[in-house]
Amino acid sequence: MNTSKQEEYLKDWQQREELAEAMLPIIGRLYRDHNVVITVYGRPLISPSTIDILRAHRFARQILENELSVRDSFPVLKALSALDLAPARIDIGKLTVRYQAQAPGEPVEDFVRQELGSVNTGKTSMRKEPQDVVLYGFGRIGRLLARILIEKTGGGDKIRLRAAVVRKGSADDLVKRASLLRRDSVHGHFRGTITVDEKENAIVANGNMIRIIYADTPESVDYTQYGIKDAVVIDNTGKWRDREGLGRHLQAKGTSAVILTAPGKGDIPNIVFGVNNELINPDEKIFSAASCTTNAIVPVLKAVNDRFGIVNGHVETCHSYTNDQNLIDNYHKNNRRGRSAPLNMVITETGAAKAVAKALPELTGKLTGNAIRVPTPNVSLAILNLTLNQETTVAELNAYLRDTSLNSSLQQQIDYTNSPEVVSSDFVGSRHAGIVDSLATIVDNNRCVLYVWYDNEFGYSAQVVRILERMAGLELPVLPV
Repeated sequence: MNTSKQEEYLKDWQQREELAEAMLPIIGRLYRDHNVVITVYGRPLISPSTIDILRAHRFARQILENELSVRDSFPVLKALSALDLAPARIDIGKLTVRYQAQAPGEPVEDFVRQELGSVNTGKTSMRKEPQDVVLYGFGRIGRLLARILIEKTGGGDKIRLRAAVVRKGSADDLVKRASLLRRDSVHGHFRGTITVDEKENAIVANGNMIRIIYADTPESVDYTQYGIKDAVVIDNTGKWRDREGLGRHLQAKGTSAVILTAPGKGDIPNIVFGVNNELINPDEKIFSAASCTTNAIVPVLKAVNDRFGIVNGHVETCHSYTNDQNLIDNYHKNNRRGRSAPLNMVITETGAAKAVAKALPELTGKLTGNAIRVPTPNVSLAILNLTLNQETTVAELNAYLRDTSLNSSLQQQIDYTNSPEVVSSDFVGSRHAGIVDSLATIVDNNRCVLYVWYDNEFGYSAQVVRILERMAGLELPVLPV
């Protein structure tokens, strides 16, 4: 046994662990005091653990085909922490690699100061007052939205989740809802502490007091009596999808706008964040965040169409079962969905292919689509079978999508993996709208098949929050550019 090699590995780990531990207070202080989010190749480090930091650096190996070490990134982080930064999203992975390639002999402090000059302008508050947010519904998507919004509280001057509106279920309703927020069979335990305030009928999560308001109709709630004003209501019930129904939220005192977490009907703007953000404007008060599948495929379709052109195609989704289906065979108004979800693959319809046209009008009439519900609780897979305007190769198409995931306006929407071992559960908790599985890509002249994974719960919720941030004027500049 080579004991010297064993000691070498252990010593290397301990040194990297020590550096990661030293990074923790810097990352936390930048986030709380300056609203600066530190990322490593798109992976945000918000309230991270030491292992989270090391794993984010390890992930970069897939992108760089080389190891990114905290030994290299720590001096970069330390240098930027010495600046007086305005709110921003700063990728220390990209900064580190750029420094190594462009200025290895230059003092790291000088390089970082130059690269971040546009945000080295002093601490500022993004809003005079926090944006109040109300969740109408507190189911799967509602609770995941709550987790993300609580995480994004930061210094308290940006977004504040103030309430969730539900129908009272039982005498211990508050305790049960707190428990469901605390524990999740798919996404794990809540990262932080949760208590209940019986007197205020509120859940207190990491210092955020979230009132649980009982109501049967949107317009019957007076939010102002709880000190809530100009709130954005996120309706995650799906009960109303047209302007008339969703407009009932705006009749309630203390609201200013509505986001629907489902495809909207009629003239409601269906937003796939990253693709048609220009539709978000202060003159419109009701928005739809489209569907999880639409969010997963539209960014990839846009990227492919921009570079290669799409003649036509078919979208097939293998979608995890949802609460709409039955655990065991029972009556259901829709065909096949009444059969047991955990025991069957169920062919069903999807509106995602038609919904693409609302975000990408240039693809109107070019796509067909169908769906298969499969016996997994989360993470779905979209298969894009496309005919392109020009011939390409696997290498060229993958290289383009890899670069898009790193260096484009779609980098928060499109992720990329080249691992030969990944399966659906590996993408639980992904904040990207979709992840291109590059090793599954098929190309035959001008025909291609792309496989796009997506966390249909968490990744979609992250997209919804991005719409909210744009509406609230809270989009962070991303650096380096």
